[in-house]
Amino acid sequence: MDLHINGRSHSVAPEWRDESLLQVLREYLGLVGTKLGCGQGQCGACTVLLDGTAVRSCLLPVASVGALPVTTVEGLAATDGRLHPLQQAWLDHQVPQCGYCQAGQLMCAAGLLRRAPRPKPEEIDAAMGGNLCRCGTQHRIRQTLKAFAKEGA
Repeated sequence: MDLHINGRSHSVAPEWRDESLLQVLREYLGLVGTKLGCGQGQCGACTVLLDGTAVRSCLLPVASVGALPVTTVEGLAATDGRLHPLQQAWLDHQVPQCGYCQAGQLMCAAGLLRRAPRPKPEEIDAAMGGNLCRCGTQHRIRQTLKAFAKEGA
């Protein structure tokens, strides 16, 4: 089985086909930026982009991905190591606290910005509402996204 992750093709052994995309990313491919939070698709820590749409990778059987491109938090940055403008905004606005949920938050935000490059505050709230943060950084995340959308970065 072949997967297209972060612009590269990866062959995955057949015995992994019944695993979740999250397990394959972390355990088989070593892409550990995507986190396991609740394992039930409720917290958003495992969010990745599947063909540009934010999805919970803990719920997605890897066999169902097919040829659709997957983007993880590792794939947001440029190949030369420069941060994606959204990642830079996260740092500029000092969003992370413990950081555990941030990969999922970033991927959800990236999916939103692909759909709506200048989202309204209510679109931001709706898109980000399913991503939990135990440290309470939701306000900084929303403020950063509002500033990012306003600046048109």
